[in-house]
Amino acid sequence: MAITYREIRNDRQWKASTGLSEEQFFRLEKLFGQAYEILFGESMEARQSNSSGTSTFKTYADLLFFTLYSVKSGLTYDLLGLTFGLDGANAYQNQALGLRVLRAALEHGGYLPKRSYQSIEEFKEHWSEESEILLDATEQGRQRPGNQEDQKKDYSGKKKGTR
Repeated sequence: MAITYREIRNDRQWKASTGLSEEQFFRLEKLFGQAYEILFGESMEARQSNSSGTSTFKTYADLLFFTLYSVKSGLTYDLLGLTFGLDGANAYQNQALGLRVLRAALEHGGYLPKRSYQSIEEFKEHWSEESEILLDATEQGRQRPGNQEDQKKDYSGKKKGTR
């Protein structure tokens, strides 16, 4: 038995399964549908009618719910497939499709955060209105260069790490 957004009974279940309220979900569904049609040049219904296979997700809301649920739950593809009546490979393919469309929808709607800058000046301009910026970053170890000069350039000044 596959789960569906139609079975959700209250706001708590909406937020637990998608991270959104019901109202937010259906607003995002409109953007999601528009992004799908921009990416593929036709509606989901038209694309499915031209395909020889059968699709598990018939509507934008179905695919959006699956995508949000998959990201929110963190299930393996096999368990995600079991939950939605798919095999693991189809769960993977549908999640990849849904994430591609979701990213385009968020980008077209202006909701995707800016993640890269061409210059320091562009960065400063983008954040000029903010009085404080918090960065969430974690230092990651890396392979030590073999060349002595390259080692000097990469030296952080910290004592030995515990590994």
